[in-house]
Amino acid sequence: RQWMAWGVEPDVMIGHSLGEYVAAHLAGVLTFDDALSLVVIRSGLMERVSGVGAAMLVVPLPETDVVGRLPAGLSLATVNADDECVVAGDAARIAAFAAGLSAGGVEVTHIPLAAAAHSSMLDSVLDEFETAVRQVRLAAPRRPYVSNLTGDWISPEQATDQRYWVDHLRHTVRFADGLRTAMSDRPTVVVELGPGQSLASYARRTGLPVAAISTLRHPDDDV
Repeated sequence: RQWMAWGVEPDVMIGHSLGEYVAAHLAGVLTFDDALSLVVIRSGLMERVSGVGAAMLVVPLPETDVVGRLPAGLSLATVNADDECVVAGDAARIAAFAAGLSAGGVEVTHIPLAAAAHSSMLDSVLDEFETAVRQVRLAAPRRPYVSNLTGDWISPEQATDQRYWVDHLRHTVRFADGLRTAMSDRPTVVVELGPGQSLASYARRTGLPVAAISTLRHPDDDV
């Protein structure tokens, strides 16, 4: 809203996982209060599941390679770039998977969160989250934004379907596909609104002509 007040209006929007709630709110799908309520409920359900031991792992390999190596019980949580995915699930299984990849020369990175977003560990709370989504009003989007679930433009039917938001919580974030959709057919300036420059770096890695701008420092930056 601050950037809009300064005259910077987005032609299109894309969020990453929880960030899609911001895009949906700014597009008029959710009121601020309803979006915030769902964020709190969503986070509480994930925390409950994570309490039994959950973890996430960055794997610098293409999606097909990751899926081909993925053991039972772990899930492909996000596809952030052509050569980077995140796997989520039970912490012990993540540790074993990471050890195997490292032994094979793949330099994995553990995400410092005790969570298993977009994984099968969330299956036990999906009905409860759907009940919460059914308590809010969903409207057709008035601004274009890209769906994490499909990597394509959100449709009015998807945005107003309670099950879409349940699937959005559970299934893979197709961020790499979404970036290509958002940046298609135009010279693009990408403005990352959250802290750091992770998403801006993914935009640069698409190979498309893009100026990617970060607006907030990373918490670890001293400047």
